Amino acid sequence: MIRDYRNPASDIAFANMLTDPSTIPFTITYDGEEYVGFGKDFILTSKKSKNNDGIEKAELTFVFKNVLTFNVTLTHYYSHGATEWMARIKNTSQTKCGIIEKLGTKMISEAETPILKGILGDHVNYYRPYATDITKEDVSFDCDTGRATHEFFPYFNLEKENGGTMLALGWSGTWKASFRYNNGTVTYEAYSPRNLRTYLNPGEEIRTGLQLIADYTVRDEDYATNYWRSLYMTHIIPDFDGDGTPMKPFSTCCLAFDTGYPNSDGSISERYTTWKPSLEKMMAEDIKVDFRWVDAGWYAAPDRTSAIPFENGHDWRDTLGTWEMDYEKWPGDTFRQSVEYARDHGMRTLLWFATEKVCMPDELEKNYGYKKEWALAPTNLSDNTFTSNLGDPECYKWTEDRIIKVLRDTKVDMLREDNGSRCEYWTTGDNLQGKDRDGYTEITCLDGHYSLWLKAIETTKSTGGCAFVDSCCGGGGRNDLESMHISVPLLRSDHDRTSTGIRLSQTSSFNKWIPFCGSCTREKTAELSGKGNSDMYIWRASYLPSLNVDTQLVYDPTQNFDIIREGLKEWHEVKDYLLKEFYTLTPWHHEKDLAGFTAYTYFDPETEKGILFVFRQEECEDRDIDLEFKFTQGKELVLTDKDTKKELATENARITLTLPEKRTAKLYFYCLK
Repeated sequence: MIRDYRNPASDIAFANMLTDPSTIPFTITYDGEEYVGFGKDFILTSKKSKNNDGIEKAELTFVFKNVLTFNVTLTHYYSHGATEWMARIKNTSQTKCGIIEKLGTKMISEAETPILKGILGDHVNYYRPYATDITKEDVSFDCDTGRATHEFFPYFNLEKENGGTMLALGWSGTWKASFRYNNGTVTYEAYSPRNLRTYLNPGEEIRTGLQLIADYTVRDEDYATNYWRSLYMTHIIPDFDGDGTPMKPFSTCCLAFDTGYPNSDGSISERYTTWKPSLEKMMAEDIKVDFRWVDAGWYAAPDRTSAIPFENGHDWRDTLGTWEMDYEKWPGDTFRQSVEYARDHGMRTLLWFATEKVCMPDELEKNYGYKKEWALAPTNLSDNTFTSNLGDPECYKWTEDRIIKVLRDTKVDMLREDNGSRCEYWTTGDNLQGKDRDGYTEITCLDGHYSLWLKAIETTKSTGGCAFVDSCCGGGGRNDLESMHISVPLLRSDHDRTSTGIRLSQTSSFNKWIPFCGSCTREKTAELSGKGNSDMYIWRASYLPSLNVDTQLVYDPTQNFDIIREGLKEWHEVKDYLLKEFYTLTPWHHEKDLAGFTAYTYFDPETEKGILFVFRQEECEDRDIDLEFKFTQGKELVLTDKDTKKELATENARITLTLPEKRTAKLYFYCLK
């Protein structure tokens, strides 16, 4: 049952972009005049194209009004008929250019009965799905926080008569997108930054976000979901390591709450005396994970004091920026020794950074060679953190040197990113430059941030580590398309560290768009709590490609190691299915709605085997659930209950399952007859 997602019409459209660049759905407003596509006003000066294993990459250079040079990169994936593009714009003249606004995408497509589908972002919206009839109302999104996926989500499914179009924006800052229907056509526009209005001085350069257009050929939401997941797993997700190993599921464990010391958040209490007892206990209990997770608080404060909480008056939040090991927590080479010990015992290490943030810029200047003019102050002066201006070459170099030195010296395997910037800091940078610079700081800072990620990946690969970073940004704030090309979200949401109701709700929506993601394996009343319970109901709700084992190994005398062993063993049995096709078999429910069933399945069309999860939630009064497996194309299933080993069979691709008790999770393995 091999899927064929090729689309000759999309291949033709891409070929047309190369022969007629006016059809590239690019838009810019220059000195008050809108330009769509690279038409007659853009003089093509160079063009080259290379096809490698079904991926064609083209580079086109245009000169505009003898002032601006546009370097445009287009990438076409023939296996899925999808095209990505982005443009860099540089002032190559000797004078200041005109005002640039509305930089991004504009596309008009035919559609008589369009429905726009997608999900909202993390934060207050919990990845809630939506479906809107555009013939009845326009749809617009305005992400103004600077965290690209916290409130809204720049991935869209535009259903049309005989198929549809997937659209995605890769930009980890502010953005706008809109869909308008008019007499059988839909106009899609997307801009990043959201309110760009800037000139460029000679030699200055800005860029668009990464844009993706992917047409599919069957109007069916399940088909569209798995077309997208296949495209994502084939062409978007990064490799696992420098050897080109495809991304694979992995498990992690943070030892933050297993130290015996006060812990305000993250791994603020972790130090050179605490890690070994935890890892030894992990191995003794046969619950070894793939990655040891070292979170915030490992670095010295800018005033050269230790950031040990409650002793020196510091915490991880107000000591950012040195990216130098805390000399009290990790004296000498002790941190590297812990990394080497983990690696010698089959575990990798990931390390937390907030690469854009600094605190105490005066002290950083005094003690570490930072320049305080690089620190962009927030408009809310009560906030004691600052954003480093990574668009400034000197600031970027200083930041890169310090972070890369830590990665190289310690040989950690993965950089975990967190605590990203917000738009008010970039606004400060724009205001410092005077009038007509809106959006310039955001573009240059984020371009520097992407470059920093790539440099970090180059470094971890060189020491045998990972070919990706973790994308965390206050939870799920940085899951845009370009970020997903070089990262994975170890935690799709900070909320996902709490209840299984949230966990099941988010799996039913978020996993349709970002196949590789994670939550944790405990249910807690608060995101940052070190306490919580764990059982097989919670573990089965937590089976995702990134399995974050949330536990205390040494300092919890009530710890049930049997549950951890059982959960890890079962996750290893199912993990290879978690990146295959995904189908939700029950309607999406609100994160606080515990009154129904949740059921979803992962299916491998190559082997015609899969796994089925069925959850009777805490307040569900029904004992029985009727399920239909439409994706089998009429073939019947034979299911095996993981717990009882009992075999069940569908009839007309349907089955009724009975879960006698509330708060029950069932796992079934199945194959097609």
